Amino acid sequence: MIDINIHKKLQGSNGEMTLDIDLNIDENSFIAVSGKSGSGKTTFLRILAGLENANGTLKVQDKIWLDGVKSLAVQERDIGFVFQDYALFQNMSVLENLLFVNKDKKLAQHLLELTQLTQLTQRLPNTLSGGQQQRVALCRAFMKRPKLLLMDEPLSALDPFMRAKLQNDILKLHQEFKTTTIMISHDPSEIYKLASRVIVLEDGKIIQDGQTKDILLKTKGSQKFSLRGEIIDILKADIIFVAVVAIGQQIVEVVLDEHEALIFKVGQVVNVSTKAFAPSLSSI
Repeated sequence: MIDINIHKKLQGSNGEMTLDIDLNIDENSFIAVSGKSGSGKTTFLRILAGLENANGTLKVQDKIWLDGVKSLAVQERDIGFVFQDYALFQNMSVLENLLFVNKDKKLAQHLLELTQLTQLTQRLPNTLSGGQQQRVALCRAFMKRPKLLLMDEPLSALDPFMRAKLQNDILKLHQEFKTTTIMISHDPSEIYKLASRVIVLEDGKIIQDGQTKDILLKTKGSQKFSLRGEIIDILKADIIFVAVVAIGQQIVEVVLDEHEALIFKVGQVVNVSTKAFAPSLSSI
């Protein structure tokens, strides 16, 4: 069990705010943290890692990481951290990056095999693709067999195909090493695929906390499905209007009447739902 009760004043997207997090997290669970930019997500992870100070308490299993008297240094906390920008040592080979953390060559080879990197062990990071570098960063994070794995939007810079590949790698490593994982993500499909629990922050406060399906699947009444998206354009076509909505990495068009075209605005976040339509799947 991880017990978190932390407080810190900081500057958010709307000015000064207080990050106020009170959580209990089960061991071996996978938690997704989401919310608007400036809501305190990255600061929350940095406090858990010991990269920033905060008031309150943090207890991991039976060990106190933070209280009113002391705060364990980063190297004393049993964590792995995967950054958005990989943060690899550019003058070290793939294998050397892993062994820098832990000299266990058997573990390093095992991790490289799991992530299909065994042919690249002697390559330098700047000769690898972004996806390959992020897989190296994942392996390095697991070299300590951490109790807590922290990931700050680790896949946001990758293309859709590589994101899907890395999601599978993350899930595989999480399940094998039974690590408690906390990941920041804005991608609903990624969250749905990986996380069992979702925490949504706004202005430093938890506004939603629940099972992934309960948070992401929000159909009402007779609606068959409902997807969250952002209106990126509203076009007039003859006597009707069409809202162009971005849902994840997909673009859909929704017909509006004249009254709706006046109500909805470009940039507005909306739910796209349907009642009568019966969706079907086909191979591509």
